[in-house]
Amino acid sequence: MDIQGFCAPGFEALYDAFAANFREHGDVGASFCAVQHGETIASLWAGSADRAGTEAYEEDTLANVFSSSKGILALIALQQVAAGKLDLDTPVAEYWPEFAEAGKGGITGRQLLCHRSGVIAFREKVADALIYDWDAALAQVAKTAPWWEPGSQQGYSPFLYGWTLGGLIEKASGASIGELYLHGIGDPLQLDGGFGAHGHRSTRIADVGPLKKPLPELRPNAIGRSIKEDRQGPVATAFTNPVTLMMGTNGEQWRSALIPAANGHFSARDLAAVYGDLSREYPELLGREILREATKEQSRGRDAILQTDVAFGCGFLKAGSAPDLAFGSAAGFGHPGAGGSVGFADPHTELGFGYVTSRMGQSLFMDQRAVGLKDCLYRLL
Repeated sequence: MDIQGFCAPGFEALYDAFAANFREHGDVGASFCAVQHGETIASLWAGSADRAGTEAYEEDTLANVFSSSKGILALIALQQVAAGKLDLDTPVAEYWPEFAEAGKGGITGRQLLCHRSGVIAFREKVADALIYDWDAALAQVAKTAPWWEPGSQQGYSPFLYGWTLGGLIEKASGASIGELYLHGIGDPLQLDGGFGAHGHRSTRIADVGPLKKPLPELRPNAIGRSIKEDRQGPVATAFTNPVTLMMGTNGEQWRSALIPAANGHFSARDLAAVYGDLSREYPELLGREILREATKEQSRGRDAILQTDVAFGCGFLKAGSAPDLAFGSAAGFGHPGAGGSVGFADPHTELGFGYVTSRMGQSLFMDQRAVGLKDCLYRLL
């Protein structure tokens, strides 16, 4: 495998760690980037971006990073807090009156961010095309009842997170998610990608698909079993209503829609740039006091949807002891995405980490590919 890019002196071992993902772990097209103290210490890319294997994967190639998108959306929300337009402890319905329907009048922005709202799936069967219509999705979310008493337990919202939080952001700010992303994140950092077709500078988009051979799991994954055991329950419904949530991710409709919990298309350089900035004592993107408060633990427990123990800050997963959520130090925070892509910040070392792949594994969080790169990097620091 011909590895492109560079590593700073002393970090050359990352070449082989990245190459090992292609030799041993099934990567076909991927990129990796690490930023420390505001300087790029490694940026690597390799493989092909299309199914036919004829289009080279480049540094600015974008891939769907799925739930890694949530960390970027959370940052947009926190920027509205910094601007004085959003109070996380004010009920969402004060900004978005329609959201009060079906027992949601007391839900706060903080509960949305740390997955304690109970609004994790559409209760009614919805049309497949709904997810491509931003206004229709917001209207459906506004009338959806929580699956349990808001605040009573932690339950990850795989897709509705994007519409609940995104709708709140737009109502509070008076601006669109696309505008806020570009003004607050994309333009300042000159990022390659964005949400769906919103904000891209790069025109290169990789086709995503499953790994040909599944990687060993780093923790038990009970989601599949839960879906099979109760097809109408919250876990199954959260991932499969409508079925287009799990299909069509290489199609033009998906790529051009705004589905901010799941259709961010970014490069590894993008994720490393964002989290590299957030790892610094004085970040450009957000005031340090707001960031410090937002990245404190807000919720911890066995998640009703993920079916495992995790902890959340305001929109970010907190570092844990398990290898698939070990974000460098106990102060680390970030967000992995389905399939293996991940971005995280480690304030202890002022490090931002980004790994993006076009071949999806089945792990809940980071898998052996990102973990191998992270472990190699921290041995070199």
